[in-house]
Amino acid sequence: MHELGILNAMVHTIEDIVREEGAGEVEKIVLEVGQLSGIVPGYLEECWPAARYKTSMETTELEIRVVPGMVKCRACGRIFNAVEYDMKCPGCAGQDMEILSGNDLIIQEILCT
Repeated sequence: MHELGILNAMVHTIEDIVREEGAGEVEKIVLEVGQLSGIVPGYLEECWPAARYKTSMETTELEIRVVPGMVKCRACGRIFNAVEYDMKCPGCAGQDMEILSGNDLIIQEILCT
């Protein structure tokens, strides 16, 4: 479970940014987690209390938005959600795909007081 390490790094990075910008307390962080990123949103939620423990973000809320893992089949050109179709094209059963979205972890918003 690498999600705790990801969150720890994110907390320290956000604390640095908030300090540099002279912003107030961080009330909420919004993350976009792609279905193809290898990051499990449920694990992020479970690890969040430990990641923010004894930091300036102890009361910060975490919101996670899941981004669909959209791909394009290189064989037939069909666009589909790779997770929903078990990584196989529903049109031709091909597995050679170009990722269009859903392979990132993005800090979408940092809301401060």
